[in-house]
Amino acid sequence: MNRCDWCKSDELYIKYHDEEWGVPVHDDKKHFEFLLLESAQSGLSWITILRKRENYRKAYDNFDPEKVACYDEEKIEELLTNPGIIRNKKKIQSSITNARRFIEIQREFGSFDKYIWNFVNWRPVINSYQDISEIPATSDLSDLISKDLKKRGFKFLGSITVYAHLQATGIVNDHIDSCFRKNCSTIKG
Repeated sequence: MNRCDWCKSDELYIKYHDEEWGVPVHDDKKHFEFLLLESAQSGLSWITILRKRENYRKAYDNFDPEKVACYDEEKIEELLTNPGIIRNKKKIQSSITNARRFIEIQREFGSFDKYIWNFVNWRPVINSYQDISEIPATSDLSDLISKDLKKRGFKFLGSITVYAHLQATGIVNDHIDSCFRKNCSTIKG
């Protein structure tokens, strides 16, 4: 079975690739989860974050943006002592800020999903690449969304991180053409 080359070295990566990466997401909680994890990943490898994902789920109240938006200094200190997550104060603080901005977008657009999918008119961008080396780290789309998110007050969501979000949530399909997941369009809610 052909897969994208980036996932072949680790069972957790393979499971993530086969079951999640590139599958269109239309669930706000899942969008928030990926935004939180991807902003924590900044400067690190994605496998590092995947290995800590369940710790993040527990530490961040199952990725509930309403709860995360209410975190205070005491909670920040608790998170800073949690060895199961990335203990970077700026990233932790940004997760709280981003939860608040996420809720503002939900109120303005009805859901974060409506906001983010509107950038592509509700149709995934399906790219055609023969090799993983052809896949870009950013795009005009990720530049545009990152700029808009920053304007709205989001932190740690530059164009590279936003592009990772677009790939993870199936807004952009960057599976290489020979990958068995390339033409899978299962929508997860």
